[in-house]
Amino acid sequence: MLKKLNNDWNLALLSGLLFSIGWPTYGFPLFLFMAFVPLLFIIENKIKKPEKKYLFLKIYLAFFIWNLLKTWWVWNATPFGGTFAVIVNSLLMSLTFFLYYFVRKRTPLSIALAFFVSIWIAFEKFHLNWDFSWPWLNLGNGLANHPKWIQWYEFTGTFGGSFWILVINVILFTTLRKYLLDRNKFLLGIRSFRLFLWFIIPLLFSFYLYRHYTEKGARAKVLIIQPNLDPWKEKFKYTNEELALDLLQLAKDSADLIIAPETAISQYTEINNFHYTKAYAALKNFIEKHPTTSILTGVDFIHWYQPKDSIPETANRTPGGHWYDMYNSAVLIDDQAGFKVYHKSKLVVGAEFTPYAKYLKPLIGDFMINLGTSMGSNVTQKEPTVFIIKNGKIKVAPIICYESIYGEYVAEYVKKGANLLAVITNDGWWKNTEGHRQHLIMSQLRAIENRRDVVRSANTGISAHINQKGEIVQSLGYEKRGALLAKVRLNEEKTFYTRHGDYIARVAIFMAGLLFLYSFSKKKVRL
Repeated sequence: MLKKLNNDWNLALLSGLLFSIGWPTYGFPLFLFMAFVPLLFIIENKIKKPEKKYLFLKIYLAFFIWNLLKTWWVWNATPFGGTFAVIVNSLLMSLTFFLYYFVRKRTPLSIALAFFVSIWIAFEKFHLNWDFSWPWLNLGNGLANHPKWIQWYEFTGTFGGSFWILVINVILFTTLRKYLLDRNKFLLGIRSFRLFLWFIIPLLFSFYLYRHYTEKGARAKVLIIQPNLDPWKEKFKYTNEELALDLLQLAKDSADLIIAPETAISQYTEINNFHYTKAYAALKNFIEKHPTTSILTGVDFIHWYQPKDSIPETANRTPGGHWYDMYNSAVLIDDQAGFKVYHKSKLVVGAEFTPYAKYLKPLIGDFMINLGTSMGSNVTQKEPTVFIIKNGKIKVAPIICYESIYGEYVAEYVKKGANLLAVITNDGWWKNTEGHRQHLIMSQLRAIENRRDVVRSANTGISAHINQKGEIVQSLGYEKRGALLAKVRLNEEKTFYTRHGDYIARVAIFMAGLLFLYSFSKKKVRL
């Protein structure tokens, strides 16, 4: 066993495989609670034998395997983006873990491990907020397939899950390490019992919350539309009027609210002229015949600037010298005049905006990954918008696609009064892979964190109704056409997480900074 623990390449391979087989949707999360242990042994081996080489490559191998096996499907949307995501995200994870090695060389193991937990959570928080944001593999997301395990996310959000996974990895590592040093089976039993308690107590608390939680709020009916138009072959060959009429063909059940997918109206429309279009007229005509119903749908907008206009920094320029802005938007049409609009704020890197455009555009121009849209960066709005309908009975959060993986951002909708979460998305770019299934279960996390029903309309699937416990009540499978009638509850209460957001991450950032500064006062290795 000692020889195996000294073979760093095998340890790196083992770590990458543990992350992969623990990650949803095919994996079992128990393996995530031990996936860092081989990497921690690699660091200890390096501390004991500084002459060991290729430390960074060994760490990188583990994270590369995880990223490749669980997010390879991004390649189906964009080979460049998929390759970039795997290579760069593996690099960022490796750099974060390498910081642990830097601190471990200078501090006792207990302090270094506290830094490891803190810096990893700090990295996850950072990954939620910069231009190259890709928080898909944040550890707390890995428990989404098992909502009964994580009912306490209503208090902690996904960072509570990250903390749980990291702490158990640390305790398991120290348990194995001490046993290899002292070979004391009695102490091994005591340490193992401590490890068991750290795992079972949060689990039992979650089961208790699950059993005793009662779903709250008035009832409403929501019709979830799934048109199933192939985004590569069909979606952009129809006119907006044809797309609108196609949606309405599926709207056969009476409902308080009908939701349709992201970019369901996909041919770019001048935003100031939308209410003059045939697509709008078709949707408005339906509302006039069904005045108790409202429609929430995704629309691609564009705004063209005139020569006399002041051109903002957000604008894109055509080869002919014309300036324009683009928007990936959610629109609400009801029995009131006009329409309400929300512009997507969390954009997909490369597909919807150029990160650090001020610096990159001079180098690469207006290069963008074309996912059925015009080339250029989309415009966002600073704060989320809640659509209020039915005289205030329904207050719906229009969450567009990628935004559903941002816990604190979704909580902002609820802080503004949303009593229902509506996720509209188009996951067809990834084809029939794990991608759309992983994206679906992210919505289960948002349901638990905020104790809100989630209605999810996906162009090619999976559309679903998720209850306040994070359970999928009903769903419509991938590449199926149809509609779901969901009977939702409109909860008005706010959870602890909704009110306080990612407080665990903020504490971790402070602790990581403090411990990192402390490490500079130490020069000798403390085993």
